[in-house]
Amino acid sequence: MNLRPFVLAALVVGLAGPCTAQSVGVKAGDWARLGRLPDFTTGIWEIPLGPGAFGRGSQPALTPAYAAKLKAYQDEQKAGKHQDNPSANCVPPGMPEVMGQPYPMEIFVKPGQVAIQLEAYQQIRHIYTDGRGHPDDPDLTFNGHSIGHWEGDTLVVDTVGFSTDTPLGLSYGMRHSDKMHIVERMHLTDPDTLQIVTTIDDPQALTQPWSSTRTFKRHRDWTIAEYVCEQNNRNLVDPSGRAGIVLAPPGGG
Repeated sequence: MNLRPFVLAALVVGLAGPCTAQSVGVKAGDWARLGRLPDFTTGIWEIPLGPGAFGRGSQPALTPAYAAKLKAYQDEQKAGKHQDNPSANCVPPGMPEVMGQPYPMEIFVKPGQVAIQLEAYQQIRHIYTDGRGHPDDPDLTFNGHSIGHWEGDTLVVDTVGFSTDTPLGLSYGMRHSDKMHIVERMHLTDPDTLQIVTTIDDPQALTQPWSSTRTFKRHRDWTIAEYVCEQNNRNLVDPSGRAGIVLAPPGGG
């Protein structure tokens, strides 16, 4: 069980080569270039709690078809006909919301790839920075297929290929299509602050791209804890019998 105050962290580093405005492939074993990249790898990242902690930006502008899906979900909620939140059954949220969970994240870097370990649901994102493109027909997964490159000191992560079982936003009724495309721009605003601007485009679900910004703080002496959702140590059942998940620190802290 994680005994730390709630945190949520983030993100990503890449190895696309020197910090230039172009995407440069990195060959296997090319460790020399790592030292010329901004340091996103030391310690653990988290979002400081408080007003606006989990992102600031406008609300997504849904197309009529997807606005109708959201309204139908909300009507079912009001009528008491809704199903359990998938997280109550240990189903991770997938992108983009997996990057906004109130748990730490750690970054691992090697030539050609960045791996982001998320404590929540024990998820791992792989970001390929060796110059490859996306597959022509990617498998649809919760976290999608990610490639990255550097523009100056900013890591740009491009992700496609999402399962439509995941939510577009915080509400599980806010859905996206299999055409969703996410671009994350990550850079240090100071040695211990990482800013991530996320832009989502979905021609079927959104009338225009939707952007939000999250700011993460570095904790140099933290470590990732084991998270086993199936232990049910954060689940609850409300008086109506509906399952949910507790998002407060254990022990009442």
